[in-house]
Amino acid sequence: MSVPPDSVVPPPPPHEPVPPPEPLDAVGMPSREERQWALFAHLSALLGGLVTSHFFGLGCLIGPLVIWLIKKDTMPFVDDQAKEALNFNITVAIAAAVCWILVFVLIGIPLVILLGLAWLVFVIIAAIKANEGERYRYPFTLRFIH
Repeated sequence: MSVPPDSVVPPPPPHEPVPPPEPLDAVGMPSREERQWALFAHLSALLGGLVTSHFFGLGCLIGPLVIWLIKKDTMPFVDDQAKEALNFNITVAIAAAVCWILVFVLIGIPLVILLGLAWLVFVIIAAIKANEGERYRYPFTLRFIH
């Protein structure tokens, strides 16, 4: 039996594959894909409202509804945020209808303007928070869908 000389370097161990990084769900944060879909749920209300403004802005309900129906069973964060966006936009639609009725009393016009500005600001804040992985709750929202 021969002993190899000291100058011979042993072969390196076989290359072990680097394990993939742990998904962000493991630390309690939604995955990047979930955050992106939640962002789309909020921004789809904005896009739908702008595109269908000549139909009383009812398109702001369609985007969050479609995203919620498609992703509710596979992505819990998207389920939560799409329901939140849908509930908020239903609440705003009801408030807008009341404001349009109040137009005849002349107080409805400033209320519609304030409601539109508040809606815009809250949708943008919600989209940013959803993209950061936070479960955003709109203020003054009636929870129709649980």
